[in-house]
Order: sequence, then structure tokens, then C-alpha cells
Amino acid sequence: MSDEKGTSGPPRKIIHCDCDCFFAAVEMRDDPSLRNIPIAIGGASDRRGVISTCNYPAREFGIHSAMSTAKALVKCPHLHLLPGNMEKYRQASQQIMAIYQDYTDLIEPLSLDEAFLDVTGSEHCGGSATRIAEEIRARVFAEVGITISAGVAGNKFLAKIASDWRKPDGLFVVPPYEMESFIETLPVAKIFGVGKVTAAKLHEMGIETCGQLKQFSLAQLVDRFGRFGKRLYELARGIDERPVKVSRERKSVSVEHTYPQDLKDLNTCLQQLPVLMQELQRRYHKHKDKRDISGAVVKLKFHDFSQTTVEQATPTPNLALYRHLCEQAWQRGERPVRLIGLGYRLVEHKPRQGVQLSLFD
Repeated sequence: MSDEKGTSGPPRKIIHCDCDCFFAAVEMRDDPSLRNIPIAIGGASDRRGVISTCNYPAREFGIHSAMSTAKALVKCPHLHLLPGNMEKYRQASQQIMAIYQDYTDLIEPLSLDEAFLDVTGSEHCGGSATRIAEEIRARVFAEVGITISAGVAGNKFLAKIASDWRKPDGLFVVPPYEMESFIETLPVAKIFGVGKVTAAKLHEMGIETCGQLKQFSLAQLVDRFGRFGKRLYELARGIDERPVKVSRERKSVSVEHTYPQDLKDLNTCLQQLPVLMQELQRRYHKHKDKRDISGAVVKLKFHDFSQTTVEQATPTPNLALYRHLCEQAWQRGERPVRLIGLGYRLVEHKPRQGVQLSLFD
């Protein structure tokens, strides 16, 4: 398989990670009484609200994202509607993205709950993308308290399809030697960009699967579908050379640990800090982008899943500062702690100022 420049290189190893009913999962994590009843996150029905996500019990009633809240309540009158808490969801997303960053710097977030990871050059788990995906899923469940589904394949197209194959809480792998047979029976409706209109046109042509799509020439598909015809031609053959695009600058380096037994008091929490700080320093020093530190962060998650974060600007965080921040965080809750996180804020890259040259220089 070639890289994006067309030169030969090692076969890509792409993981697509997708949280299961993300907003609803965070709400069920924080309130276990919601787990077995139909719930949805969305706007009020009397304000033309829509559903942003729902859990799987709600989906059994035919409820889905982008459905009007009014229609959802008709389908399921006892639906438990929640307004949502974006700050809480963003915090969970940051935790998950921090876990991904332990395995690769090549991460392309698609939303708060979804991302592509290129682990082609990763040395973790013996270089096995499957084992990396398994470890990531286990860590997200242990450290964040929600489940994610993952797909592993040689390109973004197949990895994204694979992540949906065994939802929820699933892992599906498309190894290179099974790619052709997997694509052969794949419904064309699974191809990204094939909506209802395009699917109807394909069905009119007798095309239901990618195997049937492969029977048509590039010229035929371009003639019928324009530029998208070329995309259909390539994807039906498993060709997708799009690289994982890293579009976000890392803003912090952090470590977190969820304890099997809740830490009962402040002193017990403080005893954990030296080990966590050593791990934080190791992670910072092995990171490729050695930017300067701009601040220190401590996060505590209490036994009831409520959490708080305290930070202070400083270029030289030390153990004494982390102890001080941990004490401040503890005083906000004064109850048993299930997770401690330490982090460095990083100085942002500043674009170089251009020098305007004379037209005649």
C-alpha cells in the first residue's frame, strides 16, 4: 500500500474509535439509574428541539439523532429527556483523546466522540494495531467509565466501517488478506457519501453491493455520478489513500490513574502524587514536540463521579505545587476519590511574523 505521496511504504494501520452513544453514555456513567431506561439528550419539544443522541434502550423505539423531540416523545412517551452538559462531555472527550495520544501523535478528531488514529509506526503492543485498539478500549472503560467501539484496517474508509460492525462495545478488524472478500459483500449504502438519492440511483442500476459496483468501469460511473463516480470506483476496490490529518495542536500532557479502591482521605491522595509525577515527567520527555511548560493541573474525580480541576500558571511545576493544588481540589469535595490526574499545560506555538519584502528586492 502506498502513502499519500504515491511512494511505497509500510502498510498503514488505521484505527477508527467511536464512543457508543457518547452524551448518553456520560449521563449513564454519572447516574447509573439511567442505564436501563430510554434516555435522550435534546432540546424541549415545545421549542422545536431535536435529539442529539440517545441510548440503546431508546433506539429500540426507533429514536435516533436529528429526530425532533416531539416525534421522539410520540414514539416513546416515557422517554427520559435530558438537556445535556457540553462542558462535561468536553472533559470526557479530552480524557479519551489524552489516552489516544499515549499511542500515537497521528490523531484526526472528527468530533468529541470520534477519531482516526494512524498507528503504523507505533511500537506499543509489539506494533499490533489490534492489540493497541484492545488496550485503548480497556483504558477508556477503566479511566473514563464509558465504552468505545473500534475498527482496525489498512485505510480510513474500511476502519470507519469496521468500527460500526460490532457496536456497541465492539472491535472489528479487517486484515489485508480479508479486505477483498469483506468489500465484495459490503452494501453500497455503507460507503461514506452515499445518501438516499445516490443509493436509489445505484439500486436502479442493479447495484446493491461493492462487488456489483466493481463490475462498472470508471467511465461509466463518472458519466452517471460525476466526480463522485471516481470515488465510488476506488472505494469499491478498497482504495483510500487519505492520510490521517493532525489538525489540532497538543495543549497539554497529562497522566491519570483510576484506583481499584477509593482513596478515603486527603493524605492518601497526596501519597499517590510522587509516582504520578514521575510518570508525567516520563511522558513529557518522550513526547516529540518538546514545547515549554506553562502551567500545572490537578484533577480529582470523587467516588460519586463528580470531578474538579485546579490549575496554576508556572513554567516550573514541582511536587510541592501539585500537593498544594491537590489540597485545593480535595477541599472542594472532601469525599473519597476514585481518580487523580496530573498535567502540564504547554506553551502554544506562535506563528512566525513574516517580513514584507520590497517588490524590487
